Amino acid sequence: MQPSRLFTTEQPTRRAFSWQDIVVLAGLAALIYGLATIALGAPEVVEGPTISLQLRAIPYYATLSLLRMATAYILSLCFTLVYGRFAASSAWGERLLVPLLDVLQSVPILSFLPVVMLSLSAFLSENVAAELASVVLIFTSQVWNMTFAWYQSLKTTPTDLREANAIFRFNGWMRFKTLELPFGSISLIWNSMMSWAGGWFFLIAAETFTVGQKDFSLPGLGSYLYTAAEEGDMRALFWGLAALILIIVALDQFIWRPLLAWADRFKLQMVTSDEPPTSWFYDFISATRLSRWLNERVIGRGLERLDRAMLRRFPVKEGPPRDDTAMRRALGYLLGVAILALLAVLMARAGRTLLAVPLVEWREIGVGLLATLLRVAIAMLLALAWTIPVGVAIGSNPRLARWLQPLVQITASVPATALFPVILIFMATLPGGLNLAAVLLMLLGTQWYLLFNIIAGASTIPQDLKYTSALLRIDRWAKWRTLILPALFSYIITGAITANGGAWNASIVAEHLSFGDKTIYLVGIGGLITKATADGNYPLLFAATFSMVLAVVLINRLLWRPLYRQAEEKYRLD
Repeated sequence: MQPSRLFTTEQPTRRAFSWQDIVVLAGLAALIYGLATIALGAPEVVEGPTISLQLRAIPYYATLSLLRMATAYILSLCFTLVYGRFAASSAWGERLLVPLLDVLQSVPILSFLPVVMLSLSAFLSENVAAELASVVLIFTSQVWNMTFAWYQSLKTTPTDLREANAIFRFNGWMRFKTLELPFGSISLIWNSMMSWAGGWFFLIAAETFTVGQKDFSLPGLGSYLYTAAEEGDMRALFWGLAALILIIVALDQFIWRPLLAWADRFKLQMVTSDEPPTSWFYDFISATRLSRWLNERVIGRGLERLDRAMLRRFPVKEGPPRDDTAMRRALGYLLGVAILALLAVLMARAGRTLLAVPLVEWREIGVGLLATLLRVAIAMLLALAWTIPVGVAIGSNPRLARWLQPLVQITASVPATALFPVILIFMATLPGGLNLAAVLLMLLGTQWYLLFNIIAGASTIPQDLKYTSALLRIDRWAKWRTLILPALFSYIITGAITANGGAWNASIVAEHLSFGDKTIYLVGIGGLITKATADGNYPLLFAATFSMVLAVVLINRLLWRPLYRQAEEKYRLD
């Protein structure tokens, strides 16, 4: 693997500035001027929660939404790197943290957001509480798939690379820098794209949240789109969607595509690809004297100082490793006892609430679980049927990816709930149309977790294995059976785990259908949760939510986790 530098170039160092440097400096000046203009114009447009539909308000609202998204993503990335590392590095961590992650990603956050919002507003101002709650909501839409992807890359790291790190006696920091982050970078980048798409999906809910008579709405692009749709201002809605699409395309061209071009060097392969991922912006910046100066003088020296500091803080121990198994086991037991004691107290209190639920309502919960399970299974099968071939096509063909990658991100970022009324109009008259509409909404909200993971997996298939299959004249089906599907297996399972949890969460919206003056609750656990929330039946709400979380965890434990262990043990690139 090549050293992890930000930008590299084979061009000789020049003393004079190039035209690329002039363009970069001019672009920075224009960016600073634009941000200053937006900041100065903000007070004239924004008045508390009142949302202005003037076109000149869009840059300010878009900047606020982008800052919330970036804050949530930074928190998600930090959580991912730390949590996934602990879960993959020890047996007790894996036994504790992975099941906890299953529970966290299966909890319907929209059901608990009112409690979070009201709790924060009790000791914070409404604006601060709303900002924190919006970041929390976006965070929960971004973090779980990133954490699962990072955990998957750590568990499937080739054994020979691990042994090489052990031979060189790297400490934890050097192992992270030279092995773990490079090996998992491609998967992490693609899942970051998915996380941003999921964040845009939840943006409207995060910026337009109300609890009873309390309005916690925030100025932003999501609230702008919601207000435009509510008032029927098609002109404002068009320009708001255009701004959202522009931001997504800009992030693709200036962030994600350069990162993919940079991360291509870390692919585990013996020969280079004929068509590696390219980025005009990456090539442009790499040609500037400014980037070379930053690499050599700022980033390079900064990394060297960080390396020395981490080696001083965590020195490599000489001699045989200390046997601290007993101490770790004792600490694990103590932590386990503490967690079990806490769970016992919580379950005792929860048990009293569950006992208050009548038997008739428990029967409703059981029937609802079976109905939702059937819809989730259909949605997952439909998602797998199209995401595997399309994901392989995009991931294995950089030329096709250059055109479809932005389109996929835009499509994944469009809130499916905004399209749901249109779907209902067309499907309401069909036999079983309402159930089909619910399945379709689940599909629209979950299929992207599978697609982005499959694209990441297809893009990491070693080029030498592709050449070998071509030299052996393996037919298409045999190539899929012996190369593509085994290489994708762990990525498919990782995407399926998050997609499964997302489908169950989507049932809260999919099984509560509103069109015109009519409101219909379909038989299902999601519809039951929505109805219990509307009726203020908190014991039923708790029982239904607990049952859904338990169902998701059991499915992950009994189906997806065994498949994941098989992928980890049988389909590693060793």
